[in-house]
Amino acid sequence: MEEFRRIQRLPPYVFAVVTDLKSKMRRAGEDIIDLGMGNPDLPTPKHIVEKLIEAARNPRNHRYSASRGIPKLRLAICNWYKRKYGVDLDPDTETIATIGAKEGLSHLVLATMGPGDIALVPSPTYPIHTYSVIIAGADVRSISLTRGGEDFLERVERAMKTLWPRPKMMILSFPHNPTTEVVDLEFFKRVVAFAKENEILVVHDLAYADLVFDGYKAPSILQVPGAKDVAVELYSMSKGYSMPGWRVGFVVGNRRMVGALTRIKSYLDYGMFQAIQIAATVALNGPHRVVEEAVEVYRKRRDCLVDGFARIGWEFEKPKGTMFVWAPVPEAFKTLDSLEFSKHLLTHAKVAVSPGIGFGEHGEGFVRFALVENEHRIRQAIRGVKAMFQAPARTRAK
Repeated sequence: MEEFRRIQRLPPYVFAVVTDLKSKMRRAGEDIIDLGMGNPDLPTPKHIVEKLIEAARNPRNHRYSASRGIPKLRLAICNWYKRKYGVDLDPDTETIATIGAKEGLSHLVLATMGPGDIALVPSPTYPIHTYSVIIAGADVRSISLTRGGEDFLERVERAMKTLWPRPKMMILSFPHNPTTEVVDLEFFKRVVAFAKENEILVVHDLAYADLVFDGYKAPSILQVPGAKDVAVELYSMSKGYSMPGWRVGFVVGNRRMVGALTRIKSYLDYGMFQAIQIAATVALNGPHRVVEEAVEVYRKRRDCLVDGFARIGWEFEKPKGTMFVWAPVPEAFKTLDSLEFSKHLLTHAKVAVSPGIGFGEHGEGFVRFALVENEHRIRQAIRGVKAMFQAPARTRAK
């Protein structure tokens, strides 16, 4: 049988183990509280849905659209960046709409990386940050995001002394999925300076720009003077605007990288359904209170989950950003790796989470909760875990 070399470079999807077990238990009639996949559950705001319906009824929107996004959407993206970050963008050369951030990142890397190229990627990280590079035929050098006394960029600088050939790209994402780590603008100033000194392209995934708490505001790398010389930034409307199934994202910044993505997409797709682009334009133009309302829902869920688990003896930090909580495997279960603990949690507490190992080797020892169930269900999850904690030691060790 013919070998599919590109597919062979992709390992089995770790999360599928938990997903298959979850499906099996649900078929058996078990009530599973799913805090695993980061699939936003809030309904898309009414005015966005109504605009979609209106636009979908117009036959002019039923034809092929522009793969880089309609002009009004690209202008709305630029205006959004100007309001939010004070960043000026050219809608024609520095902005492109994508079919979600994941598609944008995958095709951007495919357009700019190839065999022999190296990308620096944090570990743990969202899987597509690693596997977009693998799919493009390039190689990844993982740098620990969380281990050791140095900060991430210091570890990158140390790794550069022994890396050959020199890396071509660095892929970052803050607020970070899965660890929820956040950075300040000073960090991005250091990243831009490092990238210019070493002639490295920077891709920053700002998917969780809106989901920030406790007064923290996530900076854009493009706020750094000269950042557009080396960097692009991705954004997804899935989270703040509660539009995950709509698949709307965009890439902005460096003209050469945006141009490369524009060119490869012209061969691969005709863009999103135009009615979706029109509705996304309305969303970006406001009202913006819908984002604030979504953030408040996630904040309450975060507090409910973190405070509730602390009361039963499982303590971890409250994140300042994202829709996730990153938690160490409890001491009583340290004999289990993150995948086995996730399976144990599912079997004995009826709670699904994502094992840390699924995000890379440095994710081992942790699990990720997604804040995609309401507070009532989160409290139910806590009760299930409490019962698991109180089970005899021989049951916990299984």
